[in-house]
Amino acid sequence: MYTAEKLPLPKSTFESLMAKKALHCVSIYLSMDKKGMQQNLHLAQAKLKNCLKEVGTVLLKYQLNQKGVEDYLEPITQLLDRVDLWRNPSDGLAIFLDPETGLQYFKVPISFETQTYVANHFYLKPLFPIYTNDGTYYLLEISRDYVKLYKASRYQFKDLFVEDFAPKRLEEAVGFDYRPKVLQFRNANNLSSAGVFHGHGEGKDDDKNEMVKFFRALDKGLKKAIENQNAPLLLACTDYLYSIYKETSTYKNVYDGHLGGDPEFKVKTSLHQDSWELIEPYFKILESEMIQKFKDLSYSQKTSYEIGEILRATFQGTVEVLFVENESDVFGTFNLKTNRVTVEKSKDISNTSLTNLAALECYKRGGKVFLLHAEHMPMKNSNLNAIFRY
Repeated sequence: MYTAEKLPLPKSTFESLMAKKALHCVSIYLSMDKKGMQQNLHLAQAKLKNCLKEVGTVLLKYQLNQKGVEDYLEPITQLLDRVDLWRNPSDGLAIFLDPETGLQYFKVPISFETQTYVANHFYLKPLFPIYTNDGTYYLLEISRDYVKLYKASRYQFKDLFVEDFAPKRLEEAVGFDYRPKVLQFRNANNLSSAGVFHGHGEGKDDDKNEMVKFFRALDKGLKKAIENQNAPLLLACTDYLYSIYKETSTYKNVYDGHLGGDPEFKVKTSLHQDSWELIEPYFKILESEMIQKFKDLSYSQKTSYEIGEILRATFQGTVEVLFVENESDVFGTFNLKTNRVTVEKSKDISNTSLTNLAALECYKRGGKVFLLHAEHMPMKNSNLNAIFRY
């Protein structure tokens, strides 16, 4: 699983790619080989060579000559010899080339279907899972002498250094003269006084009171460190500490469930993967709710599965939620002045992916974009489904 402090392709970079308009913009997506045997056979490089042939054939239709095409694609061709790129892969590789910026490429934790696209803009639809419903949450690791806070999502895991705002161990909250009262030892000079564990009564109550004091101080610090106070807060701690923290915390969205055990000795990648697996259903609920909302409104004017109507609405900023079928595209043209949509059978140099266009325009205007498999689309046999704001 991808674990890093930054997104594999930051939003600012994505938005600059989205804004790019230039002749001969090339977009290439391909899956990469993560197993040694596949890497030794250079299968991913072979796929890229085929992509270069496809792109070259299209560029010749733009009245470039063969030498001009080869020179233009040379930066991508040079990637074939980048051993580090192929030996240390992510799931997918996204490559972008335009005459002004030149080559940009990104290793992305998404296993793409291999495809190429040439137009006066970039094809970005496959990247939407990074930015929509990726699930921002916070992971708090706690023990009596250890506190860590991370801002996380499916593709990001960043230390927020909560110790700048909150106590990082029990003693800092309750005083350094703290002595655990839950355990009392026998007096060595009095053999009749057996050592006992006070698991009930005063010792246990004192221990819980100390933890409550610690967690209240920690809770105040979290309020300063967490930006999105609506995001779920997932705990990594023992069952005992989880029950006390959940009871004590004033944070309104402490997640119902936690990672058990002492988190201090777990590596980041394991924490990230385990925490995402635990909390992913929380974020899937939003997608399910939006699909159900579409179905509930399907016979009203607040939904549509007609591509022309949806495209017009995306440019007007009235699409609240857009569902895009991620296994195929609809190609054609859209005239912004007349709002006229023409659907064509396949991609050529004079048209565009209308599904890519709709997704980008919806995203620009604050709508939510969900890429779905065909069988999961609310309205089957349609590449676009939309819920309107009004």
